Amino acid sequence: MSEAGGRGCESPVPQRARWSLVAATAAFCLVSATSVWTAGAEPMSREEKQKLGNQVLEMFDHAYGNYMEHAYPADELMPLTCRGRVRGQEPSRGDVDDALGKFSLTLIDSLDTLVVLNKTKEFEDAVRKVLRDVNLDNDVVVSVFETNIRVLGGLLGGHSLAIMLKEKGEYMQWYNDELLQMAKQLGYKLLPAFNTTSGLPYPRINLKFGIRKPEARTGTETDTCTACAGTLILEFAALSRFTGATIFEEYARKALDFLWEKRQRSSNLVGVTINIHTGDWVRKDSGVGAGIDSYYEYLLKAYVLLGDDSFLERFNTHYDAIMRYISQPPLLLDVHIHKPMLNARTWMDALLAFFPGLQVLKGDIRPAIETHEMLYQVIKKHNFLPEAFTTDFRVHWAQHPLRPEFAESTYFLYKATGDPYYLEVGKTLIENLNKYARVPCGFAAMKDVRTGSHEDRMDSFFLAEMFKYLYLLFADKEDIIFDIEDYIFTTEAHLLPLWLSTTNQSISKKNTTSEYTELDDSNFDWTCPNTQILFPNDPLYAQSIREPLKNVVDKSCPRGIIRVREESFRSGAKPPLRARDFMATNPEHLEILKKMGVSLIHLKDGRVQLVQHAIQAASSIDAEDGLRFMQEMIELSSQQQKEQQLPPRAVQIVSHPFFGRVVLTAGPAQFGLDLSKHKETRGFVASSKPYNGCSELTNPEAVMGKIALIQRGQCMFAEKARNIQNAGAIGGIVIDDNEGSSSDTAPLFQMAGDGKDTDDIKIPMLFLFSKEGSIILDAIREYEEVEVLLSDKAKDRDPEMENEEQPSSENDSQNQSGEQISSSSQEVDLVDQESSEENSVNSHPESLSLADMDNAASISPSEQTSNPTENHETTNLNGECTDLDNQPQEQSETEEDSNPNVSWGKKVQPIDSILADWNEDIEAFEMMEKDEL
Repeated sequence: MSEAGGRGCESPVPQRARWSLVAATAAFCLVSATSVWTAGAEPMSREEKQKLGNQVLEMFDHAYGNYMEHAYPADELMPLTCRGRVRGQEPSRGDVDDALGKFSLTLIDSLDTLVVLNKTKEFEDAVRKVLRDVNLDNDVVVSVFETNIRVLGGLLGGHSLAIMLKEKGEYMQWYNDELLQMAKQLGYKLLPAFNTTSGLPYPRINLKFGIRKPEARTGTETDTCTACAGTLILEFAALSRFTGATIFEEYARKALDFLWEKRQRSSNLVGVTINIHTGDWVRKDSGVGAGIDSYYEYLLKAYVLLGDDSFLERFNTHYDAIMRYISQPPLLLDVHIHKPMLNARTWMDALLAFFPGLQVLKGDIRPAIETHEMLYQVIKKHNFLPEAFTTDFRVHWAQHPLRPEFAESTYFLYKATGDPYYLEVGKTLIENLNKYARVPCGFAAMKDVRTGSHEDRMDSFFLAEMFKYLYLLFADKEDIIFDIEDYIFTTEAHLLPLWLSTTNQSISKKNTTSEYTELDDSNFDWTCPNTQILFPNDPLYAQSIREPLKNVVDKSCPRGIIRVREESFRSGAKPPLRARDFMATNPEHLEILKKMGVSLIHLKDGRVQLVQHAIQAASSIDAEDGLRFMQEMIELSSQQQKEQQLPPRAVQIVSHPFFGRVVLTAGPAQFGLDLSKHKETRGFVASSKPYNGCSELTNPEAVMGKIALIQRGQCMFAEKARNIQNAGAIGGIVIDDNEGSSSDTAPLFQMAGDGKDTDDIKIPMLFLFSKEGSIILDAIREYEEVEVLLSDKAKDRDPEMENEEQPSSENDSQNQSGEQISSSSQEVDLVDQESSEENSVNSHPESLSLADMDNAASISPSEQTSNPTENHETTNLNGECTDLDNQPQEQSETEEDSNPNVSWGKKVQPIDSILADWNEDIEAFEMMEKDEL
């Protein structure tokens, strides 16, 4: 987001003046050359800010240096295995890999970060590498959205700062717009994606062959996300303004115009996914997170950069709808676009963490403070923001790919308020990154924020955004070699100069907004607000907003957090039917179900199936009661399995030079020492002979007192455990014999016994897939003595050992879519839980992509699995707070079938990912479209 602002706070801003572009940047009027801060937190000394800034520089050097040493010219670094990620040479990660185009993605994404961090010499070297090595004509299918924001935006941001440095006269004197020419080449390669009747782009394109050609292998898609189509205007308009080629801005504007036209007229909301040919909404839920987020961001920023009033009018219209329906302070909950008073889901995704920063740009400070504080409390509980979490702050998806959105909002809130509290928040982010994500070859994404296990990925956005925002948070104006307020940040934090507003203005600026809606001028702020209104004579303003929320995650009863519409509890109204009280033989209960739109079906196999159609409910209030009843019934069914659930375990390498930085996700066993109930096991590792561990060991002296490594296959797990235990091993790690298998792509499972009494096995046993196991084997080959910790979750590292390895902070400067909804109705089957014999866990999406989930008609608890990343903290049916075990469910498997593909082929969809969709009452709002239009 733009730093621009701090001007015109006392009078209306001329709309066509250069600084008219920042009329919406109301909050930045609070910032002057000397920071204004709200009392309540002690000011941070300049020395400590410099120390933290230097620490950010050292962290960037660690990430960038390892990428250049171990990965370049590959797109991204794999920090656990210290090598580059090359498309096609690693197991496919689905939509996540669409960002990779064999164009040195991380280097291009990091260009302007180097300048912001005052690394001008490194920037000049990096530009030369890009011009020399990067090829944009590769036969690879890439995401139009990701390529635009990361590569096109990176080239334009690099060009913007290259010409700035050249003007200063010291660096880049040889530069002659080479990055801009590459950006123009890439822009033309993306244009064929817009060849649709609607003007909305295809989601993917082949860099070499374009769209629809047989060799292109793309062009058959029908859907795209709203953000994918609506996050183009900044980069494409900048490219047009820089080059004079208007076609780019014209195409991006046409896409935005079409999305605006297709918004739901009564609610002024847009859906998550749209058909690029017909304009029909495919997913009709709406929020501010994955799939929509940057569409709203680019409407406001397009006004800031281009000075076109229609973009601000559209943004304000949407913003009014967001605050009316989606904002439920401090939460931001998805709703149905046709029934916006109905919540579409009971969880939030991490991408919405950008929204407080956007609210700062808008000038709406109070809700920004509230949502940011709620997110910070979640981070303090889990060290990072889980990829998704529920309204009662349970983990829904436990991954954290080192996303920068929360750091972005922290920076802008500090700029708006000057409150040193946000410096302390930034300090916490730095400490957590170094403590939990730092590994010898960079920073590794978190596979599970609860166990501390890592994933072998370091996305380019981590370098493009995280270090930029953290450095700017602690930097004073004189620490930056250029005026950051002359630029606006794209959604990837690339810098575009504001003077583009007056350059090559040949685009027709027809205001199409008022053709579709009656505008209320009260929505539009054409001047910066008086600070006395935002902070009404109260130096503790920001603190007073945060204070009620500081214990919202840990101590508040979840149901007290969710806003319940007052009309649901009208005076004298009968309380809604609770799932715990329901009896299928009670006629009164059946009548209540009917009123709520819930049908009861007796199946031939004895099960009772519940199906809800909200459209059949007697009223919208009864429909909401029905949704709550269905959710309670699902929770009741799931809770019956919780005693059978076992969480993933952790194998942590604690010896030199790892010192606990590398944490591997491991599967538990149904036998042996239970690491969740006993102290962790620590010891050096040794390979058993025979390696399969299926007979008496021939090297007992080698494994005596150590943790034995055994290969999967040829006998039962329990037999392996007995053999290494008899040889004196204190623990065992079974490594998969299927080369290339990984917990990233295959479901974890729970090692089963052999059908006999296994009480004689006293040592802990864990299972690692091949990829994770090879990390330990490679470490043994390089360092010989490798010590590991077997535990239920990763432990804090040894600070004394780390200090021997890492430079001191004083010298730091020397040396990170939702699933396609496919079920036709919301259904729950009720069945005897004892029929469940196999517990399985399914790997979750690594990022919030728009991948389709498997269709499902119904599910019974015997087929259900708990979300592997879900904490079972819940609210019981009496309204009391209950903290259940934080235990995801595992898959039970015997060793007799040694082929792991048999297990992987049984891809069992997680119950929470399916049932959360059912809670959204999909068929209801498909039918509502006919009802509401």
